[in-house]
Amino acid sequence: MADTDMENDNVASDQSDDLFEHHRIEIDPGQQALRIDRFLTDRLPNTSRNKIQNAAIAGSILVNGKAVKSNYKVKPGDTVSVVFPYPRRELELIPENIPLNVVYEDDHIVVLNKQSNLVVHPGYGNYSGTLVNGLIYHFGNLPIPPNPSIPDEATRPGLVHRLDKNTTGIMVIAKKELALTVLAKQFFDRTVDRKYVALVWGDVKEEEGSIEGNIGRSLKNRKVMSVFPDGDFGKHAKTHYKVIERFGYVTFIECKLETGRTHQIRVHLKYLGHPLFNDNEYGGDKIVKGLSSSKYNQFINNCFKLLPRHALHAKSLGFEHPHTGKKVHFDSEIPKDMEAVLKKWRVYAKNSINKA
Repeated sequence: MADTDMENDNVASDQSDDLFEHHRIEIDPGQQALRIDRFLTDRLPNTSRNKIQNAAIAGSILVNGKAVKSNYKVKPGDTVSVVFPYPRRELELIPENIPLNVVYEDDHIVVLNKQSNLVVHPGYGNYSGTLVNGLIYHFGNLPIPPNPSIPDEATRPGLVHRLDKNTTGIMVIAKKELALTVLAKQFFDRTVDRKYVALVWGDVKEEEGSIEGNIGRSLKNRKVMSVFPDGDFGKHAKTHYKVIERFGYVTFIECKLETGRTHQIRVHLKYLGHPLFNDNEYGGDKIVKGLSSSKYNQFINNCFKLLPRHALHAKSLGFEHPHTGKKVHFDSEIPKDMEAVLKKWRVYAKNSINKA
């Protein structure tokens, strides 16, 4: 499977991380000696002391790389790592009549334009109301990716790639096992042509360029990803971009993926210094560039209301049809919420130029 922004051509390794809750804490220089179970109870307010003590018994609390007991006393300079297993449960796929915007369908594949606020497949915290629930309602039995090493793989029928919950755009779904196998290989071999459009904070300096840097789960917050430019962690990732339109404080760009990693576009653009507009996980949901004035603040708030999600859309997808072998390409319109914000920025930029 692959996950595009989410974009991940190797789900087996990335998704196993989703079974655990990771914490990494650097102990402050002024920290007084304190039992580690009490320390973690204070630092992790949503975690019970009993859960922390059980983690210690299981050897899941490490200090400087070594397992410690719950009565260990932390001291300045320590690095504490904690791994909590998420509660596992059997996931039953229930067909749900979720509206789908089907762009193309034949006996082998379905191409759709995914709406925002839709998780692609069931998993921790999302057991229903997903794209997969809608797929099995509309298309019945779909092939299951044959990889038993991936937990809950049976909850991903037909999927060869994914999009984030709030990323819109073109996706291809396999209706037959052969189609699933052929498409999965194309994603793995990086022969699929995937283009996105995004609105990012700041005036991107170069007209086009590439962002390269390993991507892996953040050592501070497992729910987001980080770039590790030295290559000492994570997986190789490369994103190409070019400017479509400039508005001064924000830039509208096109992105093309060379690899496919979790949140690749979002984390790479943050690393470049241009987080996605209204991306609440990567720092784009506040004013990053622009004037300090009540009028400008209101303008941005109005934009956020029009586009209550990160400004990213999977605009097109090209691949070899798994049955005919012919190259096919599917394109989509920019969604209405993004287009509304782009129009506001065009007016704002034009008025700013006229006043200058």
